[in-house]
Amino acid sequence: MHSKKEIPTVPLNRFLKHSLEILKNPLPFHRQNFNEKGDIFRLKVGFNNEVFFTRDTEFAQYVLQKNQKNYVKSKIQTVDLAKYVGEGLLTSEGEKWKKQRKMMQPAFHKKQLENLLSRMQDTIVSEFKNIEANKTIDLFPILNDLAFQTVVKSLFTKAAKGNDMERLQFITEANQRMLVKELRQPYLGWWFNLSGILDKHINLSKEARTILKGIVEERKVSGNHYGDLLDMLLDTRYDDGKGMEEEQLIDEILIIFTAGHETTSNALTFTFQLLAKHPEWQDKIYEEWQNLEADDADLMSRVSTSKVCQQVLEESMRLYPPAYFIDRVNITDDEFNGMHFEAGSNLLFSVYEMHRHPDLWEQPETFLPERFNEGGRKFSSQYFPFGAGPRKCIGNNFAMFEMIIAVSELVSKYKVHADFDAIDITPLITLKPKNAFLRFEKR
Repeated sequence: MHSKKEIPTVPLNRFLKHSLEILKNPLPFHRQNFNEKGDIFRLKVGFNNEVFFTRDTEFAQYVLQKNQKNYVKSKIQTVDLAKYVGEGLLTSEGEKWKKQRKMMQPAFHKKQLENLLSRMQDTIVSEFKNIEANKTIDLFPILNDLAFQTVVKSLFTKAAKGNDMERLQFITEANQRMLVKELRQPYLGWWFNLSGILDKHINLSKEARTILKGIVEERKVSGNHYGDLLDMLLDTRYDDGKGMEEEQLIDEILIIFTAGHETTSNALTFTFQLLAKHPEWQDKIYEEWQNLEADDADLMSRVSTSKVCQQVLEESMRLYPPAYFIDRVNITDDEFNGMHFEAGSNLLFSVYEMHRHPDLWEQPETFLPERFNEGGRKFSSQYFPFGAGPRKCIGNNFAMFEMIIAVSELVSKYKVHADFDAIDITPLITLKPKNAFLRFEKR
């Protein structure tokens, strides 16, 4: 009989001692534990509760790819988030998820997305008009609006009314803030229920669903076809030839809003902060985009061959991955490298730490886009900006196309200067920027 490898434990008293720091930013606490305990440790977060934190990339591949059938997402997504956005691709599990993924995959294929690129570009150029030159601004709100509007126009073309979209954006962001409160302050659960705060946010979700149902009904009645994501979702069929039920369609649209705009705005903001600190890469992107435009290449060709811009984005997401952790729970007992995990173990994979692991990356804390000169596939075993395995983000191509256009368009019009000392972060559900104070000088 093989002896089981002991997993180092961080005791409850240490967790409680650092609880206020963890509430503000848990990443330094986790890094210290990784440095002291190794690539996996058990953190006691209650008398009977524990979480396994890991930055072991082989373990990540095992759980997310090789033995993924034995692992499901934790209740953070399948219950806590699902109560706001329903059971769409991000929050569903098992056969339902498999059925939805198979049905929706074609809508996010590169060939289909090509039809959306000019719409993306028009939206991005229009949003950049909100930038005031030669004045220090916080770029994140502008990029947050840009990412939301890009999702809106890609989904609905011109069918959506401005006030409805403003309301949807407000609801999406308000419910995300509420979810963060629930996760960071579980001891206030009784108050959230008793005070009616939780009900208020559930009602906001119902309001969002009503708005979206109106847009869907209007599209069906009109008979118009715009080739946008809504048309693709309405046209797609299950194996039995049936289309999506309306409630399921609304779930998927809410997921696209929630997952599709915040992670992109975070990644774009960090990228512009890094470019502000490394102006030589701005010049390289500028020269690349100008050459591609001079060649009179179509937009898809320009986006697909913007190698320098893609390198910068890949390196930005290595240093500041918007989805900075991946959670899983095993269905049955499992073992990996001599370590035993009982069924129901909570596993948290730190993408942030895997992307900065000193044994995996040369100069891991340094911005070096040239490391991606052969693309991200070279590092596929240790680089997970969009997750990995069957549940890898379905919108990864959409996000990359949008970000390449946004970065190239902005850098072609402005030189970006930093009005901050160091990049700071706010780790919430996603990794958010904190101090994106930039100044833009017209070229």
